[in-house]
Amino acid sequence: MGHSEYESIKAKVAGSNISPRTLLATDYMNHFNEIVMLLEMIPDMPDLYEEAREWRPKSYQEHFKDSSFSDRDLAVEAYDHVPAQFRERFETTIQQMDSVILTCLERIEDLLQSGQADTIRIRTRALLALLRQLGDVANGIIHGGETVMHQDEIDGVMKGGETHSTSDDHASQADIDALFND
Repeated sequence: MGHSEYESIKAKVAGSNISPRTLLATDYMNHFNEIVMLLEMIPDMPDLYEEAREWRPKSYQEHFKDSSFSDRDLAVEAYDHVPAQFRERFETTIQQMDSVILTCLERIEDLLQSGQADTIRIRTRALLALLRQLGDVANGIIHGGETVMHQDEIDGVMKGGETHSTSDDHASQADIDALFND
């Protein structure tokens, strides 16, 4: 992307709810906020699982194409011009969130079928804490922050601790699964 294209899009987003630095909008996080709220309620209201399991990952642009966000067309257009330094970290974080949510839904279904309500509460709480951290990272990137959540940090959260690293890998399926194993 040329400097003039970036400057042109930057001028278009001025005064909108899209960051002029990153060209990203926080409205995308509503896609995750909805499923997080449902997951929070499932331990007390297991019937909500049916609604929660309908959730599917949606790309940034898909979200805005389907939304009523006032600047939705601009958000879709601007995404093609998001600087790589933000886009790569943002997409990695979103992939991590999608993976955690899908695994959580799969594991909750198994636990519901076996009637393990206490285990659902414990495991869901741990995953929700991780999702909130990843959501904070995504929001930070949207606003131009440099922070990311690296693999070692995700592993640490999943194991109940906290670490810091410089790895750029994703959470492994085995790490996510470990949250649901006794």
